[in-house]
Amino acid sequence: MQSELPAVEEIEALVGHRFPGGTYTIAHWENFLLTECTGAPPLPDGLAHPVSLFHMPILGAGTSIAEMFALGQAESDFSIGIESYDWEIFQPLREALEYQISARITEADRRTEGGALFDRIPFQFDLTDPDGAPAARSTVTWHYRRNRKPTSRGAS
Repeated sequence: MQSELPAVEEIEALVGHRFPGGTYTIAHWENFLLTECTGAPPLPDGLAHPVSLFHMPILGAGTSIAEMFALGQAESDFSIGIESYDWEIFQPLREALEYQISARITEADRRTEGGALFDRIPFQFDLTDPDGAPAARSTVTWHYRRNRKPTSRGAS
């Protein structure tokens, strides 16, 4: 990981970054296991549990949590804080449908709250069904906590 605080300009330049995009299909076995983990009974008629939105968008967009950490120049695996997961579901998710997934960074800024310095970065993942209709949107907002001192490239 980085040895000095990333310049605020480097963080702000992330706005608009697009991930490669791709597709994802929720398999029956995957849906079964995810649903069971929530303690819910299996859903009828091939409906997929919304908990799929934790991992499906990231994988389907052609990225990884490791890449998301690297883009924000995380100090360590333990320096990430989650502000929110915002799920908008426009139609029920289903097993065996190939969803098209696109993703981008919608904001990126440096903040201070309660004396803590962090960079706030929301990642937006959009899912469309095979007909191109919006299926869901997942926006994951992370805080990259900064414990380093600013350098000559430093923070504002």
